[in-house]
Amino acid sequence: MAGILSCQSYFDAPDDQTEQNIRLLADSLYRRVDWNWMMKSNGFMSMGWHPESGFIQSEWAGYNEAMVLIIMAMASPTHPIPADSWSMWCSTYQIDSFYGQKNIQFDPLFGHQYSHIWIDFRDIKDSVMQVLNSDYFENSKKATLSNRAYCMANPNKFVGYSDKCWGLTACDGPHNGKLNIDGIDRIFFDYRARGAASLQIVDDGTIAPTAAGGSFTFTPDESEACLKYMWQTYYNELIGEYGFKDAFNLTYKNEKNPVGWFDIDYLGIDQGPIALQIQNHETGLIWKTMKKNKYIINGLKSAGFTGGWLAKMYK
Repeated sequence: MAGILSCQSYFDAPDDQTEQNIRLLADSLYRRVDWNWMMKSNGFMSMGWHPESGFIQSEWAGYNEAMVLIIMAMASPTHPIPADSWSMWCSTYQIDSFYGQKNIQFDPLFGHQYSHIWIDFRDIKDSVMQVLNSDYFENSKKATLSNRAYCMANPNKFVGYSDKCWGLTACDGPHNGKLNIDGIDRIFFDYRARGAASLQIVDDGTIAPTAAGGSFTFTPDESEACLKYMWQTYYNELIGEYGFKDAFNLTYKNEKNPVGWFDIDYLGIDQGPIALQIQNHETGLIWKTMKKNKYIINGLKSAGFTGGWLAKMYK
């Protein structure tokens, strides 16, 4: 839906009939979403629903990738969620230090990236960030640096981790279960949300290019060095027709994978953040586009964000 709203604001030619139709269609799709229907009785939005059994137990509670979801839901002119939804979201934050960085904790990096693809959180603050004297952009930067620092420390001695080869997030993996590799019992996962924070560490030696690439706006030097190293060092195994394959694990070696495991798949949800965040770093295209969207602006205001570009552009 954030992508739909970005199309609504990007195609803004006032007299072009095709672009008018795009804006109207985007608006109708957004207005049709019954956000409030997804709210549970405890004040949080459910993550899913099955016709046979109803809402699932999992719910959208902070902190993770769903900031833009809550903001869009609060701004809806047709089916808005309650006015205290952002406060409820923030009430579950866990603030701690991890590998030298103090920030709101969430272990996989995608949770610190996805909403930032659409919204420029630099210098705008809600009540939580006012108290912390920070913003969510800086929070994601710190999370990325702590993820990188953990990989550099490499407490589990996985093969290949370094200051130029790092990044734990949700991605494909080589295996689901225990294996003995070079005399060490290891637990590997297939698709799994990997990550490192004070909350938990999920690490089986699998690195995903989207972890560094999706953080390009926060850590451009470190992210570019990482992507460049992966591209040049593992080009034949890791790069294909659509760019980076999803993940690789150099510890997972056997007769079939003598130099380690390299994914054969590309995942769109992991390719997208790399391209979009590099674009935001270079030109700010998606951020600038979304700053023109009335629903995003209204949602940010409803959530209590003030200052920065929000104050300058919408007094």
